[in-house]
Amino acid sequence: MIELVIEKPTITTVKPQCGGPDDQIIFGKQSLSSIVTKIHAGYFRISLSLQPSLAMENNGGANRRRTCFTTCLFHFEMVKAEFLHRVGVNYLFAPWISWLLLLQSSPFFTPNTVCYQVLWWVFVTPVIVLDVKIYGQWFTKGKRFLSTVANPTSQLSVIGNLVASRAAAQMGWKESAVCMFSLGMAHYLVLFVTLYQRLSGSNSLPAMLRPVFFLFIGAPSMASLAWDSICGKFDYTSKMLFYLSLFLFISLVSRPTLFKKSMKKFDVAWWAYSFPLTVLALASIEYAQEVKGGLAHTMMLGLSAISVLVSLFLLVVTALNSNMLLPPADPPSPTTSSCDSMG
Repeated sequence: MIELVIEKPTITTVKPQCGGPDDQIIFGKQSLSSIVTKIHAGYFRISLSLQPSLAMENNGGANRRRTCFTTCLFHFEMVKAEFLHRVGVNYLFAPWISWLLLLQSSPFFTPNTVCYQVLWWVFVTPVIVLDVKIYGQWFTKGKRFLSTVANPTSQLSVIGNLVASRAAAQMGWKESAVCMFSLGMAHYLVLFVTLYQRLSGSNSLPAMLRPVFFLFIGAPSMASLAWDSICGKFDYTSKMLFYLSLFLFISLVSRPTLFKKSMKKFDVAWWAYSFPLTVLALASIEYAQEVKGGLAHTMMLGLSAISVLVSLFLLVVTALNSNMLLPPADPPSPTTSSCDSMG
């Protein structure tokens, strides 16, 4: 008979020196790391939704998936888990989309400046890297894999390419713009057909994440704006993409029961309504300027009003429920407790 003996490790407690500089630095690092790692990727929905509003004036995971790009080196396992999650991986596009939109609406940089061009490369490079990762898997693993992982948030990868295409077109980089546009639209067609043909109940999103169905509107709306920037006018291709997004918008708003459960309690996923509606409103502005008809202008005013009201509503509701977004406070550490008791 073999007896397995496990020795209990000896734990040595070292009494901290209260008020020492080293203790303050370590405690500060732990607090910052704790706060950052508790910010989940879904919070990028808010920044993603606000950027098109800035562009209009000048004219983003599951709650349990938590990550931030600044923690990649220190929390590699968390980032790896985000890459492997079928919803969370798509929100890795959100910060780069937000910054590209902010770059296009910035009053400090014009498209013909070197700074604008350098920042475009800085923000687009991660999008291309993520494209290789995601689209490469779709291509090499085939239809069965795509039908398993595809969900409405997958359209964020397409939107990332289209936003980059529009920014490149504004700089006059037509070849880069067409390249990013073709890359996004080719995979959008594959994704659109896959999502249309999915079986009922297959890989269905949780009820709280159903607002991301509005991303069906965001992709064709952004595509119409990108093609408008490439061609220099809102031609028939841009109009067809706008009509598609308008049809999808009507299809969603005519089925309010789909979002009934998700609206019972506030969630950061509500911000998924704002970005697609704002991009659709921007596309309607370009459409109205091209068509110059009473119906087109009425539609422009209606969609713009809806976009503004939804954004204001989300700002107010988020402010009233800010305690749900802030990470919970860390319990006092033994070092802090002992120092407080001695003080």
